[in-house]
Amino acid sequence: MEPAEVLSPQEARVLQGMDDCLFSEEAQRKRPRIQRLLKTFRLERPRMAIERAMLMTESYRQTEGMPLFMRWAVALRHILENIHVEICPDELIVGRCGPAGRYGLLYPEVRCTWLEETLATRAEGKKLPYTLTDEEADQIRDVLLPYWKGRTLFDRHYELLPEETRKLLYEEGSSMPSFVVVESATERHTLQWILDFEKILKIGTDGIKAKAQARLESLDPCEPGNGYDKAMFLRGVILVCEGIEIFAHRYAELARKMAEECTDPARRKELLQIAEHCDWVPMRPARTFWEAVQSQWFAQAIYRLEHYTAGGQGQGRVDQYFYPYFKKEKEEGTLTDNRALEILECLWLKVAESMTMRQAFASPHKQGNAHYEAATIGGVLADGRDATNELSYLILESKLNFPLDYPDLSVRIHARTPEKFLSRICDVIKEGTGFPKLFNDECIIPYFLERGIPLAEARLYNVSGCTEVRLPNRDVYLTGHCQINMGAVMEMTLFGGRLSLKNNRKYGPDTGDPRTFASYDEFWQAFTTQLRYFMRHVLLQNQIFDSFKSGFLAAPFMSMLHDLCFEQCRDIHQGDQEGSLKIGFWEPTGFATAVDSLAAIKKLVFEDRVLSMDRLLNALQSNFENDPVARQLCLNAPKYGNNDAYADEVGLQFENFCRSLSHGYKTVHGGELDVRYVPVTAHVPFGRVVGATPNGRLAHEPLSDGIAPQQGADVNGPTAVLLSVAETQATPYIEGAARLFNMKLSPQAVNGPAGTRRLSALIRTWCDLKLWHIQFNIINNATLVAAQKDPQKYRNLIVRVAGYSAYFVDLSPDLQQEITRRTEHMF
Repeated sequence: MEPAEVLSPQEARVLQGMDDCLFSEEAQRKRPRIQRLLKTFRLERPRMAIERAMLMTESYRQTEGMPLFMRWAVALRHILENIHVEICPDELIVGRCGPAGRYGLLYPEVRCTWLEETLATRAEGKKLPYTLTDEEADQIRDVLLPYWKGRTLFDRHYELLPEETRKLLYEEGSSMPSFVVVESATERHTLQWILDFEKILKIGTDGIKAKAQARLESLDPCEPGNGYDKAMFLRGVILVCEGIEIFAHRYAELARKMAEECTDPARRKELLQIAEHCDWVPMRPARTFWEAVQSQWFAQAIYRLEHYTAGGQGQGRVDQYFYPYFKKEKEEGTLTDNRALEILECLWLKVAESMTMRQAFASPHKQGNAHYEAATIGGVLADGRDATNELSYLILESKLNFPLDYPDLSVRIHARTPEKFLSRICDVIKEGTGFPKLFNDECIIPYFLERGIPLAEARLYNVSGCTEVRLPNRDVYLTGHCQINMGAVMEMTLFGGRLSLKNNRKYGPDTGDPRTFASYDEFWQAFTTQLRYFMRHVLLQNQIFDSFKSGFLAAPFMSMLHDLCFEQCRDIHQGDQEGSLKIGFWEPTGFATAVDSLAAIKKLVFEDRVLSMDRLLNALQSNFENDPVARQLCLNAPKYGNNDAYADEVGLQFENFCRSLSHGYKTVHGGELDVRYVPVTAHVPFGRVVGATPNGRLAHEPLSDGIAPQQGADVNGPTAVLLSVAETQATPYIEGAARLFNMKLSPQAVNGPAGTRRLSALIRTWCDLKLWHIQFNIINNATLVAAQKDPQKYRNLIVRVAGYSAYFVDLSPDLQQEITRRTEHMF
C-alpha cells in the first residue's frame, strides 16, 4: 500500500504491528496486567457456552405448571447455584457466564431451529464462528432440541402470524428472513436494556430483598387487585436475591481456595481481597471503587444469565454512579488514576469476553459481532449543570489506550459541554476506531419532555443501544421491531408489487402501471400505498408478539431493579405498569435510497421530462446496462446530503409520511410508535434483494445507511450533510427518534491542533442543529482497500459500522465495500 499523506494513529499502529496491546508506552509500563490479558485475548475463537441453556432446561422440566414469574425466578436461582465458577490468572473482576476466554451464551427458549442448521453445518466439516465440542453438540441434539422445539418464542410467534404477514417476513416455507421485512422480536428476549446499577451499588440485593420481605409480610393474599400475583412476584424476588448471594459466595470460596494454593504473595493478596469483595457485594452497598466495579459486573453477569438482549447490555452513566467511590478514595489517597484505569479495563475485558451469539439467522443484518453495550459519559445532571467530572476524563483516557472494540463508549454532548472535554473527545475520535459515538442532550432531553417526563428525570437518560436511549426506571417497552426495506418498497411501486431479484415474486399490492401516472403526486400516492401495506403487517406482527409474550417471558432480576415494576409487583414484560414509558417503533431502512429515488423521478420524469417513465423502467430492468445515459441522468439528479433544498424537501415529505403512520397507531399497551433509523447492517442484505433504483444505484448494492446519504452521493462537505439531516427532521410529528448518522472523515482533515479545532466546531454545529446522534470513521480509503487484500496484516483494524465498531476483516465483502464507498470528507 502506498503510504497516505496522513495516517490516523490506529492506521499507524496497524502498519507497525503494535495494535493488540495498550497503545501508549506509558500505559503498557504502568498496567502490565492488562498487557498480558490483551496479548492472548483474541488468539482463540469464542466458545458456544451451553451450560446456561442446559441448566435453564433442567429447571424448566421440573417447574411445569408453576406461575411464570416464579418459574423464571427458580430457573435463574438454579443457574446461579450450579453454573461453573472460574477465576482466571490476573483477573481483578470476577464472575463468568461461560467458559474461560470469549464465549457466547445460548438461549434455546428464544429459537432453536437455527441450532439444527448449526449441527448440520458442523457435521459437514464446515467451520463455525464459535467453537463447539462433540459433547456440547450431543447435548444440543439430545437434550435441548427435543425439549424446546415447538416451545420457543419464535415457534409461538410464527404459528400465530397470518399467512400474508408470514410471506413478507420469511422465505417461503422456512424461517429464513426474506430481507423484505425483517423482524427482530424473536431473535432475542428483549431490546437493549440498562439495569439500575446505582441501586445495586447503593443498597445492594440485601436491601432489595429486605424490602420484598417486608412487603410480603404486610400483603393480604386475599386483597383485591391481584394480591396472589403480588405475592408470587415478591417471593420470586427473594428467591433471586438468595441465588445472587450464593453465586457471589461461590466466587469468594473459590478465591480463598486459590489463595491457599498460590505461591505468589502479590497474587495471593489479590485473591484474598477478591474473596472479601465477593462476600460483600452485590448483596451490600459497595464501599470502594474496586468493590463498586465488581458489584456492577456481577449485576451484568446475572442479567446476561437471565435474559438475551442481543448485544445491548448497556453500562449506563459510568462516570456518574462510579464517581462517588472514585472521588472518596482519591481524596483519601487510597486510589490512584492508574489503579482506577486498571480496574476499569478489567471490567471492559469482562464485557468483551461475553460476546453476543445470534439466536437466529441474523448474521447478515448484524455483522461483525454487533454489540452495543454503551458506556455513557458526559451530559448534564438532574439540575441542568454539566455532569463532566474527573472520572469522565479518565474513561476517555482508557478508551484512548484500549485496543478492543469494547465497550461501546458514548458521550452526551450539550450546548455547554466544556471546551477542554470536547477537545479530549476529539482526540479519541481522531484515533480512528469509531469511538466515542455522540448523543445530543439538546435533542434528546426535549424528546422525553414531549412524552410527559419531568425535566429532572429527562436529563438523566442513558444511551442503551446503537442510537437508542432509556430511562431505566421509567421505560418498560421491550419488544423487538421490524425493519422495512425501502428499496423494495420503491421497486414494488415501479413494478406492480413485485421484486425482480426474488424471481419476480409479488410481495406488495399492485398500485398501477407508473407509465400511466400523469403526475408525481400519483406516483407518491402509489409509493405510500405500498409502504402503508408493509406498515400494516409490521404493526400486526408486533401486536401479536406483545399479546402473548407476557405469558411466555418473565424477568425477575430485571424487574426487581425497576422502581415501577417493584412498586406495582408486576413483571416488566407485562408492559402496562402505571406511570411507565412504553414507546414502540419501526425502522424504514434505506432512507436516502428512497429519498433520492423519489427526487429523481419527480425531477427527471415529471418536471423536466428528460426521462420517460417507460425508459426509466427499461433501464432499471436491465440494471442500466442497456441505457448508461439514463443512469447518468439518475446519478446527476438532486441528492440528499448536499444541503440541496429540492432533495431535502422530498426527504422531509418522506419523513412526514412515516411519522404520520406512527402517529395513527399505538402499541398493545397504549404506547407511542417512533420512526427510528437503526439498520445495524440490514441495509446490506436488503440491497442484495433489490434491483437497480432510480437514484442510480445498481442491483444488489447496499441501500443507504441510517439517516446518512447514499454512499458517495454527498459531495458538498460535512456541514452540508448536517444541514440536510436537520432539514428532514423538521416535522410537526413527535414520533421520531434514534436517527443513526455515520460520517467518514479523512485523517488529513482532522490532523493536528487545527484539525481538532475543525472537528470540535463540526460537533458544535451538530449540537446547535439539535441532531440526535453522530459517529465518525477517521480512516483513509487506501487503508480499507489494503485490508481487503491482506486481512491477516489488518486483522485488528477497527471501523465504525453502524451503532457499534467492529473488526473490518470480520465483515462481509459487501459490507467492507459499503464502508469503503462512504464519502471520505475533507473540510
